[in-house]
Amino acid sequence: MSFGKRLAAAVTVIVFGAAVLYGSTLVPTGGESDADPVDYWDVNKKETIYFWYSDENLTNFINNAAVSFNEKENVRVIPVPTSANQYLEALNNASLHESQVPDAYIISHDYLEKAYLAGLATQIQDTEGVCSSENFPEAALSAVSYHGKKVAYPLFFETSALMYNATYLAQWARQAAEIELSGVDFPVDEATIAAKTEQYYQIAIPDAVDDILSVADSYETPEGVEGIFKWAVSDIFYNYWFVGNYMIVGGDAGDNEEMINIDSEETVQCLEVYKALNQFFYIEPDTVTYDSVLQDFMDGKIVFTIVTTDAAKRLADAKEQGLIAFDYGIVRLPDVSRELESRTMSVTGTVAVNGYSEHKELANRFAAYLVDECADTLYDRTGKVPARWDDDPENWDLQIFRQVYADSIPLPKMMRTENFWLQLEALFSKVWNGADVSELVSELAGRISLQVNS
Repeated sequence: MSFGKRLAAAVTVIVFGAAVLYGSTLVPTGGESDADPVDYWDVNKKETIYFWYSDENLTNFINNAAVSFNEKENVRVIPVPTSANQYLEALNNASLHESQVPDAYIISHDYLEKAYLAGLATQIQDTEGVCSSENFPEAALSAVSYHGKKVAYPLFFETSALMYNATYLAQWARQAAEIELSGVDFPVDEATIAAKTEQYYQIAIPDAVDDILSVADSYETPEGVEGIFKWAVSDIFYNYWFVGNYMIVGGDAGDNEEMINIDSEETVQCLEVYKALNQFFYIEPDTVTYDSVLQDFMDGKIVFTIVTTDAAKRLADAKEQGLIAFDYGIVRLPDVSRELESRTMSVTGTVAVNGYSEHKELANRFAAYLVDECADTLYDRTGKVPARWDDDPENWDLQIFRQVYADSIPLPKMMRTENFWLQLEALFSKVWNGADVSELVSELAGRISLQVNS
């Protein structure tokens, strides 16, 4: 699946373009709610706000939140499911020309600069202090910040992590332990083998890419295993962690044109490691997608892969249904080397308050309510992981993703660099196929510099 489609899976927002018709959107579609239906034709009896969103998977969650907010605050919230096609332009047209102005809406954080400069997002009021480090990790707060102002509330996130077949790693650890102990000159019992196996198992869960290579070099793979490490190498979302700690584009908030450093020595070194991996794990970019790789993992064909948050539920469901017989685990992505750190990319779905709204105070209250008090139902209703801190110990896989997200670098929101990701994806493709790293990085840095300074 392409980078654009992965972002669309998180929250679809399309830049301003051709106009789309707005209207006939007051009745939610694309999913059923277990909440009582909202009386859409009785909007004059109490204060009313209109809430836009473009992902039908959110319908149940938003409808339930609207009902409970109505019961709590005596404010009617009208959910307005809207086509993802030209979403921002539709918001703009409705704000300027329609009587039912969108008061708040869901938007991917990387479009917040565009929305803010168009007047479609405004600095949040947050009178209850919901949008704080007590409730959200730094990545979430950076995602909703623009030039020092918080211009939205963080709702859910997407990022990547490493998934491994724990059964295969246990087999490899046993092999390695038996090989080592076969050379000793004293009797070896099962307890000794078990202790040594545990040592190797901990080594097999990688801290750096070299640890994966060690497994690949020495593992006598079972029948049916086609490879040790495979991922969607054509998609920047699953590659960016190689350079994320050193390729600076806008700083942590992704909004500072003075903080751009693409052509660094560390970036080049990281990409050289990426380039070398093609010699160990030959992957034909045109033949793999995220979904195909995840299916290969579920079929027991690979040992390690890179996944996004959806994999937690897909693997848990498959395990429960008996579709997979092996154990598995999820951990943060390894460092590029012992000297070079990795850092993943993240995208945050946010709730923004429309600058054209005549009900900003009510819209802020509902937005804060949605990301705070309703967060504990978000995953069950939508499959999306809340950006809010959650210490729920029952789903360890989601806790790993939350830890990764907290340390991630949000996708930048600068309009001047909005095509950077397509250019970087092309660079990774060329590097994977053996092109000169230093030359490609220098060329990319030059093009982005021209864009920013023109």
